[in-house]
Amino acid sequence: MDRGKMKRLEKAGWTVGSVAQFLNLTEVEEELVGMKVALADKLRKIRMRGQLTQAELAKRMGSSQSRVAKMEAGHPSLSLDLLVHGLLVAGATRRDIASVIGKASLPKA
Repeated sequence: MDRGKMKRLEKAGWTVGSVAQFLNLTEVEEELVGMKVALADKLRKIRMRGQLTQAELAKRMGSSQSRVAKMEAGHPSLSLDLLVHGLLVAGATRRDIASVIGKASLPKA
């Protein structure tokens, strides 16, 4: 968020902070959430790049389309290893996954 917008919001009485502050996350929790969000986004991009539907990816994984949709949405009930499994099935490389994890972070205020 740009500084001008932050100042206007603060002047209007709003509290401006980060996602982690709003959710009261520890540093470790913040890192894990950031990784999950980044991996979920990468899964959708790689699936689409491979011209796979959610149903096709689900079939390859031995799962359901609704679970793939939850994976791409970063649903809190899904594990990081399930996201990694989906990425590998969709055609991601270890390098792709490492790159995503290395850049993952939550948006800052």
